[in-house]
Amino acid sequence: MKKTVITISREYGSGGRLIAKKLAEELGIGYYDGELLSLVAKESGYTEEFVRRNDQKKTQSLLYHLYIGSQILPASDMIFIAQSRVIKDLYNKESCVIVGRCADYVLRGCPDVINVFITAPLESRIERVKNEYGEQADNYRTYLTKKDKSRIAYYNYFADDAWGKVQTYDLSINSDIGIDKSADLIAQYIKEKVGE
Repeated sequence: MKKTVITISREYGSGGRLIAKKLAEELGIGYYDGELLSLVAKESGYTEEFVRRNDQKKTQSLLYHLYIGSQILPASDMIFIAQSRVIKDLYNKESCVIVGRCADYVLRGCPDVINVFITAPLESRIERVKNEYGEQADNYRTYLTKKDKSRIAYYNYFADDAWGKVQTYDLSINSDIGIDKSADLIAQYIKEKVGE
């Protein structure tokens, strides 16, 4: 397969991370999710703990910026900039699957990038979060809504497009067909698209 970078955006609980990992294994290419944070720490000189603490957080309020002053970028902005550099370096070096972190936006306009969005019905996501992820919540519907809102806020803060907007993705998959089948479908699409 010629060099291809696949970005995976996903609703919380849709199994997007599991699908991305399976896809990378199936295609025999690199997989970057939490591993990306170690690379960001090395690239930026920040500690890995600092990077993890500020990863995927949108910036503080306007009052915070006024208090701190306009000369210092907030930590989350500095992490996003370093993360974007790492994502672009990966794009230049290898075929890989990158999960989240606005990678579809960071690599927008680059050739040989395939952007995928993973979705699933709310009830399926609740079941996965309860049974597969083992997470506890008083109200799973509210819990998932908050998780997705956090992703939306992060993406919409850094990108000039809307998270989950179908026109920005090459492929959207409802993961209710299963993790393996979802990965297989994406792999088939990629092979057709890149001509293998």
